[in-house]
Amino acid sequence: MELLRLDRCLEKSGYTTHTSIYNNIRNGLWTKPVRIGQRAVAWPDHEIDAICVARTVGYSEAQIRELVDRLHAKRVDMLRNLEAI
Repeated sequence: MELLRLDRCLEKSGYTTHTSIYNNIRNGLWTKPVRIGQRAVAWPDHEIDAICVARTVGYSEAQIRELVDRLHAKRVDMLRNLEAI
């Protein structure tokens, strides 16, 4: 898994401003960032890919919100799996 900084997310998604991403987060249409440092955040690449594919195939906003919820839940599941090792 690769963690993508905001500029790379903009490049992959086609959005042109940081505000676009943060508005989508607020509206439940983009996953929340992962803190990677005291003043740095990033997003798992597979989450960004999933959101971009959903938009490409024509998911509605409601369907994308459900996807984002599932992606957030998957983060928790991944942690639980690591803790079990």
